[in-house]
Amino acid sequence: MASADGFKPALVVVDFQEDFCPPNGSLAVTGGRDIAPLVNSLLALPFAMTVATKDWHPQDHVSFASNHAPPNNKPFESVTIANPHNAAETETTRLWPDHCVQGSKGAELVPELDVAKVQHVVEKGQDRRVEMYSAFKAPFDDPVVAQSGLAELLREGGITDVYAVGLAFDYCVKYTAIDSAKEGFKTYVVGEGSRAVDPSAWADVERELKEKGVTVVSADGEEVKKVKDLGAA
Repeated sequence: MASADGFKPALVVVDFQEDFCPPNGSLAVTGGRDIAPLVNSLLALPFAMTVATKDWHPQDHVSFASNHAPPNNKPFESVTIANPHNAAETETTRLWPDHCVQGSKGAELVPELDVAKVQHVVEKGQDRRVEMYSAFKAPFDDPVVAQSGLAELLREGGITDVYAVGLAFDYCVKYTAIDSAKEGFKTYVVGEGSRAVDPSAWADVERELKEKGVTVVSADGEEVKKVKDLGAA
Protein backbone atom coordinates (compact mmCIF):
# COMPACT_ATOMS: atom_id res chain seq x y z
CA MET A 1 0.00 0.00 0.00
CA ALA A 2 1.23 3.50 -0.85
CA SER A 3 -0.05 6.94 0.02
CA ALA A 4 -0.91 9.67 -2.43
CA ASP A 5 2.53 11.20 -1.93
CA GLY A 6 4.23 7.93 -2.91
CA PHE A 7 5.12 6.83 0.63
CA LYS A 8 5.56 3.03 0.45
CA PRO A 9 7.08 1.63 3.66
CA ALA A 10 8.63 -1.74 4.49
CA LEU A 11 9.22 -3.31 7.88
CA VAL A 12 12.46 -5.26 8.29
CA VAL A 13 12.62 -7.53 11.36
CA VAL A 14 16.31 -8.22 11.89
CA ASP A 15 17.52 -11.59 13.22
CA PHE A 16 14.72 -12.27 15.71
CA GLN A 17 16.10 -15.77 16.25
CA GLU A 18 16.36 -18.24 19.11
CA ASP A 19 20.13 -17.94 19.55
CA PHE A 20 19.78 -14.21 20.19
CA CYS A 21 17.11 -14.65 22.86
CA PRO A 22 16.99 -15.83 26.47
CA PRO A 23 16.76 -18.27 28.09
CA ASN A 24 18.70 -20.69 25.89
CA GLY A 25 20.27 -18.65 23.10
CA SER A 26 24.02 -19.11 22.69
CA LEU A 27 24.35 -15.36 22.09
CA ALA A 28 21.31 -14.13 23.98
CA VAL A 29 20.59 -10.41 24.12
CA THR A 30 19.15 -9.34 27.47
CA GLY A 31 15.42 -8.76 27.03
CA GLY A 32 15.59 -9.88 23.41
CA ARG A 33 12.41 -11.92 23.51
CA ASP A 34 10.50 -9.04 25.12
CA ILE A 35 10.22 -7.11 21.86
CA ALA A 36 7.79 -9.65 20.37
CA PRO A 37 4.52 -7.84 21.20
CA LEU A 38 5.78 -4.56 19.76
CA VAL A 39 7.18 -6.25 16.65
CA ASN A 40 3.91 -8.08 16.08
CA SER A 41 1.94 -4.86 16.49
CA LEU A 42 4.07 -3.33 13.74
CA LEU A 43 3.60 -6.38 11.51
CA ALA A 44 -0.14 -5.81 11.82
CA LEU A 45 0.18 -2.34 10.26
CA PRO A 46 -0.36 -1.76 6.52
CA PHE A 47 3.29 -1.94 5.48
CA ALA A 48 3.72 -2.47 1.76
CA MET A 49 6.30 -5.17 2.48
CA THR A 50 7.38 -7.13 5.54
CA VAL A 51 10.73 -8.92 5.74
CA ALA A 52 12.39 -11.05 8.41
CA THR A 53 16.14 -11.57 8.19
CA LYS A 54 18.06 -14.52 9.58
CA ASP A 55 21.69 -15.09 10.42
CA TRP A 56 22.26 -18.37 8.56
CA HIS A 57 25.85 -19.40 9.19
CA PRO A 58 27.74 -22.48 8.07
CA GLN A 59 29.40 -24.34 10.95
CA ASP A 60 32.84 -23.14 9.84
CA HIS A 61 31.93 -19.44 9.80
CA VAL A 62 34.75 -16.98 10.40
CA SER A 63 32.84 -15.16 13.17
CA PHE A 64 32.84 -18.23 15.43
CA ALA A 65 35.65 -18.17 17.98
CA SER A 66 35.70 -21.96 17.80
CA ASN A 67 37.02 -21.78 14.24
CA HIS A 68 40.21 -19.89 15.17
CA ALA A 69 43.45 -21.21 16.62
CA PRO A 70 44.52 -20.26 20.14
CA PRO A 71 45.25 -17.79 21.53
CA ASN A 72 43.02 -15.89 19.05
CA ASN A 73 39.92 -17.95 19.69
CA LYS A 74 38.23 -16.21 22.59
CA PRO A 75 34.59 -15.12 22.20
CA PHE A 76 33.97 -11.37 22.42
CA GLU A 77 37.55 -10.48 21.47
CA SER A 78 38.47 -8.77 18.21
CA VAL A 79 40.26 -10.12 15.16
CA THR A 80 41.16 -8.70 11.77
CA ILE A 81 39.49 -10.23 8.71
CA ALA A 82 40.65 -9.48 5.16
CA ASN A 83 38.56 -9.31 2.02
CA PRO A 84 39.10 -12.78 0.53
CA HIS A 85 39.57 -11.16 -2.89
CA ASN A 86 41.71 -8.21 -1.74
CA ALA A 87 44.02 -8.65 1.24
CA ALA A 88 44.54 -4.89 1.47
CA GLU A 89 40.93 -4.35 2.51
CA THR A 90 40.43 -5.42 6.11
CA GLU A 91 38.00 -5.00 8.96
CA THR A 92 38.27 -5.50 12.69
CA THR A 93 35.42 -7.55 14.07
CA ARG A 94 34.49 -9.49 17.19
CA LEU A 95 34.46 -13.23 17.56
CA TRP A 96 31.32 -14.85 18.93
CA PRO A 97 30.13 -18.17 20.34
CA ASP A 98 28.73 -20.47 17.65
CA HIS A 99 25.26 -19.19 16.77
CA CYS A 100 22.52 -19.44 14.16
CA VAL A 101 24.07 -22.44 12.43
CA GLN A 102 22.12 -23.36 9.31
CA GLY A 103 19.29 -25.75 10.11
CA SER A 104 19.78 -25.60 13.88
CA LYS A 105 17.17 -24.82 16.52
CA GLY A 106 19.09 -21.66 17.37
CA ALA A 107 18.72 -20.36 13.83
CA GLU A 108 14.93 -20.54 13.91
CA LEU A 109 12.81 -17.41 14.15
CA VAL A 110 11.30 -17.18 17.62
CA PRO A 111 7.83 -18.76 17.87
CA GLU A 112 6.44 -15.55 19.38
CA LEU A 113 6.97 -13.80 16.04
CA ASP A 114 3.80 -13.64 13.93
CA VAL A 115 5.45 -15.21 10.87
CA ALA A 116 2.09 -15.37 9.07
CA LYS A 117 2.46 -11.64 8.53
CA VAL A 118 6.06 -11.91 7.25
CA GLN A 119 6.09 -11.88 3.45
CA HIS A 120 9.78 -12.55 2.84
CA VAL A 121 12.62 -14.21 4.75
CA VAL A 122 16.15 -13.12 3.80
CA GLU A 123 19.12 -15.22 4.96
CA LYS A 124 22.51 -13.63 5.55
CA GLY A 125 25.98 -14.53 6.77
CA GLN A 126 26.19 -17.62 4.57
CA ASP A 127 29.70 -16.95 3.22
CA ARG A 128 32.05 -18.59 5.73
CA ARG A 129 34.86 -16.15 4.92
CA VAL A 130 33.24 -12.86 5.99
CA GLU A 131 31.21 -11.36 8.81
CA MET A 132 27.86 -9.93 7.72
CA TYR A 133 26.02 -7.92 10.34
CA SER A 134 24.05 -5.98 7.74
CA ALA A 135 21.10 -7.73 6.12
CA PHE A 136 22.16 -6.13 2.84
CA LYS A 137 25.82 -7.06 2.36
CA ALA A 138 29.15 -7.92 3.90
CA PRO A 139 31.28 -4.85 4.78
CA PHE A 140 33.81 -5.24 1.96
CA ASP A 141 33.47 -3.07 -1.14
CA ASP A 142 36.64 -3.65 -3.17
CA PRO A 143 35.26 -5.93 -4.45
CA VAL A 144 31.88 -6.68 -2.86
CA VAL A 145 31.98 -10.21 -1.45
CA ALA A 146 28.47 -11.19 -0.33
CA GLN A 147 25.03 -9.68 -0.85
CA SER A 148 21.64 -10.94 0.29
CA GLY A 149 19.39 -9.53 -2.44
CA LEU A 150 17.47 -7.41 0.09
CA ALA A 151 18.13 -4.12 -1.72
CA GLU A 152 16.79 -5.55 -4.97
CA LEU A 153 13.75 -7.00 -3.20
CA LEU A 154 12.89 -3.61 -1.70
CA ARG A 155 13.42 -1.78 -4.98
CA GLU A 156 11.32 -4.25 -6.91
CA GLY A 157 8.55 -3.58 -4.40
CA GLY A 158 8.80 0.17 -4.95
CA ILE A 159 9.71 0.72 -1.29
CA THR A 160 10.58 4.29 -0.27
CA ASP A 161 10.99 3.99 3.51
CA VAL A 162 12.42 1.22 5.69
CA TYR A 163 11.51 0.68 9.34
CA ALA A 164 13.90 -1.65 11.18
CA VAL A 165 13.44 -3.57 14.42
CA GLY A 166 15.03 -6.70 15.89
CA LEU A 167 18.35 -7.82 17.32
CA ALA A 168 20.71 -6.46 18.15
CA PHE A 169 20.54 -2.67 18.15
CA ASP A 170 24.31 -2.17 18.35
CA TYR A 171 25.20 -4.76 15.70
CA CYS A 172 22.92 -6.22 13.04
CA VAL A 173 20.13 -3.64 13.40
CA LYS A 174 22.64 -0.79 13.26
CA TYR A 175 24.47 -2.02 10.19
CA THR A 176 21.27 -3.01 8.40
CA ALA A 177 19.84 0.48 8.97
CA ILE A 178 23.05 2.19 7.84
CA ASP A 179 23.16 0.15 4.63
CA SER A 180 19.46 0.81 4.05
CA ALA A 181 20.17 4.54 4.12
CA LYS A 182 23.18 4.04 1.83
CA GLU A 183 20.89 2.23 -0.61
CA GLY A 184 18.70 5.33 -0.76
CA PHE A 185 15.80 4.36 1.46
CA LYS A 186 14.58 6.76 4.13
CA THR A 187 15.35 4.68 7.19
CA TYR A 188 14.11 4.49 10.75
CA VAL A 189 14.80 2.21 13.70
CA VAL A 190 11.80 1.81 16.01
CA GLY A 191 13.57 1.95 19.36
CA GLU A 192 11.10 -0.09 21.42
CA GLY A 193 11.43 -2.90 18.88
CA SER A 194 15.11 -3.55 19.53
CA ARG A 195 17.54 -4.45 22.29
CA ALA A 196 21.33 -4.01 22.48
CA VAL A 197 24.12 -6.44 23.30
CA ASP A 198 25.60 -3.56 25.32
CA PRO A 199 22.74 -1.37 26.58
CA SER A 200 25.23 1.27 27.74
CA ALA A 201 26.15 1.84 24.08
CA TRP A 202 22.61 2.83 23.06
CA ALA A 203 23.14 6.61 23.03
CA ASP A 204 26.40 6.29 21.09
CA VAL A 205 24.78 4.01 18.52
CA GLU A 206 21.84 6.39 18.17
CA ARG A 207 24.27 9.24 17.47
CA GLU A 208 26.14 7.15 14.91
CA LEU A 209 22.89 6.25 13.18
CA LYS A 210 21.88 9.90 13.03
CA GLU A 211 25.23 10.77 11.44
CA LYS A 212 24.56 8.10 8.80
CA GLY A 213 21.10 9.45 8.01
CA VAL A 214 19.05 7.03 10.13
CA THR A 215 16.50 8.22 12.69
CA VAL A 216 15.61 6.28 15.84
CA VAL A 217 11.89 6.80 16.39
CA SER A 218 9.21 5.81 18.87
CA ALA A 219 6.41 3.36 18.16
CA ASP A 220 4.08 6.16 19.27
CA GLY A 221 5.70 8.77 17.04
CA GLU A 222 4.64 10.47 13.83
CA GLU A 223 6.76 8.20 11.65
CA VAL A 224 4.88 5.06 12.71
CA LYS A 225 1.56 6.93 12.68
CA LYS A 226 2.19 7.66 9.00
CA VAL A 227 2.15 3.89 8.37
CA LYS A 228 -0.99 3.44 10.45
CA ASP A 229 -2.69 6.16 8.42
CA LEU A 230 -2.21 4.14 5.23
CA GLY A 231 -4.93 1.85 6.52
CA ALA A 232 -7.37 4.75 6.63
CA ALA A 233 -6.47 6.05 3.18
